[in-house]
This record gives sequence, structure tokens and C-alpha cells, in this order.
Amino acid sequence: MANRKTTPGPADTPQKPRKTRQSTRQRLLEAAGQVFAEKGFDRSTGKEICERAGTNTAAVNYYFGGIDGLYTAVIDEARSRLVPTPALLAAVAGKADARAQLEAVIELGIRAMTSPATSSWVLRVLAREIIAPSPALESLWEKEIPLRMQVFRCIASELMGLPEDHPLVTEGCFLVSGPFVMLLVYDRRMLHRIFPNFRFAPADAPALTRHLVQFVLGGLAALAAGVQKDG
Repeated sequence: MANRKTTPGPADTPQKPRKTRQSTRQRLLEAAGQVFAEKGFDRSTGKEICERAGTNTAAVNYYFGGIDGLYTAVIDEARSRLVPTPALLAAVAGKADARAQLEAVIELGIRAMTSPATSSWVLRVLAREIIAPSPALESLWEKEIPLRMQVFRCIASELMGLPEDHPLVTEGCFLVSGPFVMLLVYDRRMLHRIFPNFRFAPADAPALTRHLVQFVLGGLAALAAGVQKDG
């Protein structure tokens, strides 16, 4: 990402009350999330973001060091609103077996994707980032994605009865994570046009969770059966 700067100008000063500074920063995050979701990073400007946030044009530099820093903060905010890594780890902690862990992970993801908190810009920003990754995703990869994938790998390994380093366990990870990626990148309007009867609202989360658990379990069992047959 190029290091783009917004137009210099009078910025908020440290003398402003702490709550006011936090409010301004949050307004910038919300406005930026909307603009990045609509236009993508390359076609977004600090000027438009500041206008939506109701701040002066120097605010992006003051709070985030420039639009690159703001974009990274938006990606991190979207991730934290969807499924934070601590929430994922808490969901599987103490579960009796891998099936219970799988159910907990899928339920957590589906509830997050159908919640009002992710109905605005969160999913669209993350979908854009997955399709066309930027350095912001690289930073997220270094911090959290390997840990998340290790959770999926442990679940797939136990359910398949194979070592974690077995090649088919990697394919099993695709089965565990695949539905989330598909639901993340599909535009909601297009999803309903392609599948008019598909229901994706908070009230539908329990049923969708059950169906995805069945889908993943069936796929993992089929992969494991292939190993036993070849053996």
C-alpha cells in the first residue's frame, strides 16, 4: 500500500477531553469502514472519510498517521467485531471432544455473521481484503491467522483419526473453514438472487449451524474413509 497522507490542517489536540478524542477516533473508524466497503482502499480518500465522520481533514493523520494506518485499524476493527481470536479459543476450551469443538466454532461464526454488528460494512471490508489482500492482511496473518488455523487443524485431525501433519488433514481444514469463507465473500444481495430460499438471519443461525456441522462431518468422514480404503 502506498503511504498516502491526507491534507494537512488543524488537528485535534491532546488537550481535548479523552472521551472526545475516543469519540472522534471511533467516528473515523465507522466512516472509513463504510467508505472502504463501498469503494475499496485504492479509490477511497481521507477527505471523503473525514467529511462523513464530521471531522477536519487532518484527523486521519492525527489519529492514525495517514490513510494506510486507518485502513489497517479498520481491518483490525472488522476482525474484532466478527470473531476475535480470544472468543474462538474460548469457544473450544473445555469442550469434551472434537465434535463439540466443531459445533462451537461453527455456531460462533454463524452467529457472528448473522448479527446486526456485521450487517453494515464489516463483512464487505473483510471480503474485499480476502479477494485482494493488502499489507494489512499480512499483519493480521502474522498475529492471528496461524493460531486460528491450528484450532481447525486440531479439530480435523481428531475427527479424522489422522496425525495433524497428514496431507488430508490440511484438506479437512478447508472443509472446516470453507463455509465461513464462502459466506464472507458472497455479496448478500447476490446470495439471495442465486439462492432465493436461502435464509441468513439471526433466527436462522441454529438451523444453519446444524446443517454446516453435518456437512463438515460428512466431508471429514469421507476423507478419512479414503485413507482407510487405500491402506
